[in-house]
Formats: sequence, C-alpha cells, structure tokens
Amino acid sequence: MEITVAVDAMGGDHGTHVTVPAVLRFLREYSEVDVVLVGLSDAIAAELKAHHAEVGPRLRIHAASEVVTMDESPQSAMKNKKDSSMRVAINLVKTGEANACVSAGNTGALMATARFVLKTIPGVDRPAIAKLLPTRKGGETCVLDLGANVDCTPEQLVQFAIMGSALYEALQHVPAPRVGLLNVGEEEMKGNEQVKAASELLRRTSLNFIGNVEGDDLYSGNVDVVACDGFSGNIALKASEGLAKMMSEFIREEFTRNPLSKLLALFAMPVLNRFKKRVDPRRYNGASLLGLRGIVVKSHGGADELAFYWALRQAVEEARAGVIQRITDQVQQQVADLGDTTPAPAAAG
Repeated sequence: MEITVAVDAMGGDHGTHVTVPAVLRFLREYSEVDVVLVGLSDAIAAELKAHHAEVGPRLRIHAASEVVTMDESPQSAMKNKKDSSMRVAINLVKTGEANACVSAGNTGALMATARFVLKTIPGVDRPAIAKLLPTRKGGETCVLDLGANVDCTPEQLVQFAIMGSALYEALQHVPAPRVGLLNVGEEEMKGNEQVKAASELLRRTSLNFIGNVEGDDLYSGNVDVVACDGFSGNIALKASEGLAKMMSEFIREEFTRNPLSKLLALFAMPVLNRFKKRVDPRRYNGASLLGLRGIVVKSHGGADELAFYWALRQAVEEARAGVIQRITDQVQQQVADLGDTTPAPAAAG
C-alpha cells in the first residue's frame, strides 16, 4: 500500500528546523512512503538545501502562505488563516491527496481545524486525543481523551472507549482489548454521575470492558484502553510527564554529586542508557485525533527531530492498519447494540 503523509512543516516551536530533517530521516527508512511538506516554500527549500536534499518523486513541497502561531486562538486560526500550513495539510487528507496529516502546531487550532475540514465519523459527537503510553509489563496502554473535551457526557465516554479499542486492536494486533474507565476507585459505587452512567452503558456493549481503573493502572499493563474525560486525562498525562522529568533530574544529580558518584556512573552507564531509551518520551510522541474522517496526528510542540520522526511513524501505522474504517465499523456496531444514545441537539435560540 502506497502511503502519502502531509506534514505541516511550519508547526511547532522549531518549525522547519525539526520537521524537515525528521522527514528526511523518515524517508530513508520508509521507502514505500511519500511526504508532502506544506508551508512557506522558501523556508522549506532553504532547510532542504541546508541538509543537501531536494524535492523528488517521494518528496514535494505544497505551498501555503500563512502560519498558525503556537499561542493563536482556534477561532482566529479558523477565521483568519484559511491558507495556513496546518489547514492546507488537513485539506490534502480531505481531498485524498494524502492518507494522513502530521502537525506539531497549536493543539486547539489543529483540533478545531481538523474537525471543521474533515468532520466527525457518524455516531461520534466529538473527536478525542488518544496516546499510547508505555507500561511496566513492556506493552502499551491507549489513553483518551487527553485534553480535547473537558466536559463529557456518558455517551461520549463510551464513544472514546469504542474508538480507543478499535485503535489498539489495529495497531497492537490484540483482539478484544481490555477496556477500563478511569475513576477514583475500582468499586462500581465510586465516581461522579457521568462515570457511573458511562460504566452502565459500557457493560451493555460488546467491548471487553473490565470496569473502573485508577490512575496507577495507566502504566500497570493490566488494561489496554483507558477512557476518560479530557480534564482528568490531561492532568494525568502532565503529572506523569512531570514525574518522569523529576526522576531523571534526581538520577542525574545523584550520579554527579561527588567524584565517587561520577566514577560509579561510568560503570552504570550501559544500564542508564538502556533505561533512558526505554522511558524516552520522544519514542511515544504522536497523539491521534480520533473520531475524524481522516488521520491526523499531533506531535508535541517542542518535539525534536527524533520525536517528530516517531509521530510520522504513528501516522503511517494508522494508515496501514485502516484505522478510520475500523473505528467507523466499531462505532456503528456498538451504537446499534446500545440504540441511539446521542443526546438530541439543543433547540435554537
């Protein structure tokens, strides 16, 4: 299967200085994938020249005259920058010229633009941000939503669970992934009314729902998919990132505390390097905007070349696995099993 990825070359804190070299590295390792670099033509061409590269059959430039800044409001990006590198890249997915889009740009603007351009899959109220996180058992857990939807209805939490299950099954090749609902305890009587109602609905689906899970289960390896609202999910993710940074700093401080510690660090270096590689957050860069009628992967805004490379990998793996069709089929099946639980639209005025 030939795959084309549209890259928002201007997005993120570093723009072309990261996106272009990451794409060049990616193309060297994935001979069956083509890439379209979307953005300011002169800036992209200059970066390609700096890396002694040029456009060709597998790499081309698609001009866009505007750039969405990292602090720009989603409304401003939608209304005032219709020719931004972000929007043009998403448009390429809509028209079928690309199988997926990758951007390190403004998260709010990316979600709003992608939802406006691509629309949502029938049966999905709102897209969700999903990410695969490493576990203690060596596998990965898919967690969603990680910030797109602060307030969620029980029906939307069920939709997140369905989409996460379809994504996990497609990428991890695990039939009937174990699905959990993030809560303050495993007991059925715990949680707010939304979570309790979502739990009841999930038990009526054909998903492999194992019940409520707690925050430490995100990394336990005992659950494959964790559904939650964007408020809880984003806090859990940011707390985890903060803890990881703190632990790394503590280890570095202890091994540089005195000459003896520095000497011991030399002997421990092979172990430390393996540990660093195993928990390197760059290898887990790339969050999927699930629920759209096209593949959109969000890279961390501060991503370096390696991290953006992994976001590109995520996009290609989703395209290969036919994630959009899998989610569409799963949503239709589960909605049919449950009956239409989507709330009626509010009356105008």
